[in-house]
Amino acid sequence: MTKPKYFLYARKSTEDDDKQIMSIEAQLFELREFARKENLEILEKFQESKSAKTPGR
Repeated sequence: MTKPKYFLYARKSTEDDDKQIMSIEAQLFELREFARKENLEILEKFQESKSAKTPGR
């Protein structure tokens, strides 16, 4: 059986920066640390800086 592979995903809204607790860089750091501690194989990372309030979504 092959070992599962994972990806990292970090997102930060471009609106209301004062309400966002962690920057994308901080989120990715925490995710990488978790993956390292759990010995997870990370294939790729994804990040978004968009608002979910965009009309038409």
